Amino acid sequence: MYCKNVGARRADILRKELHVLTALDLLHQYPYRYVDRSKFYTIAQIEDEDTAVQIKGVITEWHPIGIGKAQRISATFDDGAHTCELVWFQGIKYLKLMFNTPYLLFGKPSRFNHEWNFVHPELTPMSKVTPEMTQGLEPMYETSEAMKRAGLNAKGMRQIIAGLMPELKQNGVPDTIGMDVISRYHLMGINEALVNIHFPKDIAHMQQARERFKFEELFYTQLHILRKQKKQEQHIGYAMPIVGERFYRFYRTCLPFELTNAQKRVIREIHTDMKSGRQMNRLLQGDVGSGKTLVALMCSLLATDNGYQTCIMAPTEILANQHFETLSAILRNMPEVRVALLTGSTTKKQREPLHEALRSGQIDILIGTHALIEDEVQFANLGLVIIDEQHRFGVKQRSKLWSKSEQLPHVLVMTATPIPRTLAMTVYGDLSTSIIDELPPGRKPIQTLHYSILRRSSINQFIRQQIELGRQVYVVYPLIKENEQLDLQDLQNGYNALCDTFPEYRISMVHGQMKAKDKDFQMQRFVSGETQILVATTVIEVGVNVPNASVMIIENAERFGLSQLHQLRGRVGRGAEQSYCILLTRTELSKETRQRMDIMVATNDGFRIAEADLQLRGPGDLEGTQQSGLPITLHIASLASDGQILTVARQAAKEILDKDPELSESVNTIYKRQLAHLRNEEGFYSGIS
Repeated sequence: MYCKNVGARRADILRKELHVLTALDLLHQYPYRYVDRSKFYTIAQIEDEDTAVQIKGVITEWHPIGIGKAQRISATFDDGAHTCELVWFQGIKYLKLMFNTPYLLFGKPSRFNHEWNFVHPELTPMSKVTPEMTQGLEPMYETSEAMKRAGLNAKGMRQIIAGLMPELKQNGVPDTIGMDVISRYHLMGINEALVNIHFPKDIAHMQQARERFKFEELFYTQLHILRKQKKQEQHIGYAMPIVGERFYRFYRTCLPFELTNAQKRVIREIHTDMKSGRQMNRLLQGDVGSGKTLVALMCSLLATDNGYQTCIMAPTEILANQHFETLSAILRNMPEVRVALLTGSTTKKQREPLHEALRSGQIDILIGTHALIEDEVQFANLGLVIIDEQHRFGVKQRSKLWSKSEQLPHVLVMTATPIPRTLAMTVYGDLSTSIIDELPPGRKPIQTLHYSILRRSSINQFIRQQIELGRQVYVVYPLIKENEQLDLQDLQNGYNALCDTFPEYRISMVHGQMKAKDKDFQMQRFVSGETQILVATTVIEVGVNVPNASVMIIENAERFGLSQLHQLRGRVGRGAEQSYCILLTRTELSKETRQRMDIMVATNDGFRIAEADLQLRGPGDLEGTQQSGLPITLHIASLASDGQILTVARQAAKEILDKDPELSESVNTIYKRQLAHLRNEEGFYSGIS
């Protein structure tokens, strides 16, 4: 297929900016919106800055302003009743404006000094306006500054893609979905869909075309994930059928509190996997404080009763120490279960006997950080790997744990970030999922309040009141140091202000630029109760458990996403006392920011918050998903709004793989070929969860 008006320079820009290499790639650059060119406006009918409009009128005057590179052209456009200003900053030497010649103006209006104006509008003499230009839906394409400089603005892209239409209609391109799926799910064929996504006959045809390509993206995403899952189901795993003495003794005599029904259900799901003889790959989702650590311990006891060791890998030394202290305390009456800790701070003198005990099988549960993947760490019989906060570890790092076992150990991935169903199906679709959706009894819901910074004096009074009651306080800032470009509270100035305001209290400070040992020292001072206030950046988001800390104050809360606000809030509410989260923002807030604050105040349910976050911000901003990455790039489908299409696409993919797991039948060659094209062949680590 030949592209007119695309020379070497434009081809290079399309490659760099859009990764477009062929005419077919260009056809898959879908419009992000459409403008109804059948409607004409007058200047008086313009209502907002979001809607592109077209107006008939004439240029009554124009003149240059400024000199040299700063020069611009200003023109007055008259529709017969009112006037507006047109402005051009670029391409001035090519601009030819004629007085009293009827023009069709097209562009997005903007307000300046309470008057409407248009910056770089499209102007077409009425004598050159064709019927196609003023009827139907006109596609608008995303462009970059580099593309615009090469004439590849929305109009330029439209002209190039329009030039491909005659050949597309005459010769077509091979479909990427089989006729059986197209027929069963009432999808448009690829050629009709390509025509109607760029130059639709009407809104109905445009919607059908968009649904076809959304289905295709989600279908191949699910086909890849489910195929990978089927391969994993064939991996032989250690069979752990015994529910033995250690598990029962712990359940009867050592439980710190009664298990919730959700915890019981999740333990049953995990044990079903562990006793199946197939390798378990399971994601355990649980909101902050839901009792994931207790579930992890009980699953470790199942492994111990079957003669296998467990390792629990945490992202930070603080969290690893916290897990070790928690499990040691809970197991203090069960000395036969041996728990050890290995981190970067473990000395050489401590390591030698630890390594020996691990190799001889004397250690049942090893808790640690990245130190666990070091070559000298060898297990006698590693059967269960538990990874806390999966997105903190790379695939290569996790793979080193697998090599420490004779065959693939069972894998349990824990995350405190609740993941919406549509996102979990796509990002973690190759893992079985268990969800703890209840909090243990006796936990008081955290009370969340939203105030503007004008209330700071009353908030300081509240801090003093809480500390006098024996509580501790977190204060979180978005920046470490003051930034001239950003009008935000910063940690350094905030720390100084708090020291001045509360001279009678001791204050710790923690941020990501500190050395690890200094950070740990300051954190431990707060954990032990030596300091009453901890001033921090978001480094405390994961892995701090201080039951006595009952107040979380988040400065410039408008700078944080919902998931991050929820994670920060989860640092309090861990004791028996009433806890508070105070969201401090500036007074002027956008509509979306106010929505975020309202959601935080209205609910403590992490899953509701995650769903709202997905709707407001899209999947790229959710904690962990950016690092995990989607298996296939989504250009048109949205996990936030296309959940229904995703469900249908997953079902279609499942039906194909149930009949032909290897896609080896001739009818499925189309899917195998397209998957290879989309994925560019996977690397060695594709089998690792």
